[in-house]
Amino acid sequence: MGQLIYAGEALDLHIDDRALTHLQVVIVNMLRRDHRFLFSWKDDATHGDGRSSVWLHPNASLHFKFAGGRIPSINRSWLDQLYASAASGSGLVLTPEPPDTSVGEDSPWSRAVTPGANTNAANANANT
Repeated sequence: MGQLIYAGEALDLHIDDRALTHLQVVIVNMLRRDHRFLFSWKDDATHGDGRSSVWLHPNASLHFKFAGGRIPSINRSWLDQLYASAASGSGLVLTPEPPDTSVGEDSPWSRAVTPGANTNAANANANT
């Protein structure tokens, strides 16, 4: 289980590394574009079964802590769904992973740099 640490404090949000990787791609790319948005999730039943939210902005201190060392494959359909959620009035909400129905380069979000990817190679390809 991975963890998101916000402003030096571990959030009461333990999610698998696959979901955390998708959240990282969305959150980092939204913040790089200077967006501000709400991120909400459903609390674990052991903590009252409520909801929690944090306001994310470009100056927020975030730390994505992964339990494992393997970077999972990216589901473009899930990224698109999460980006749409982040851009909505209710903000980013972690939803269950849908089947990946994307093909090729369905959306500009699908070309987001994945965590651990070689950004120099990605930038070189973008400039050719």
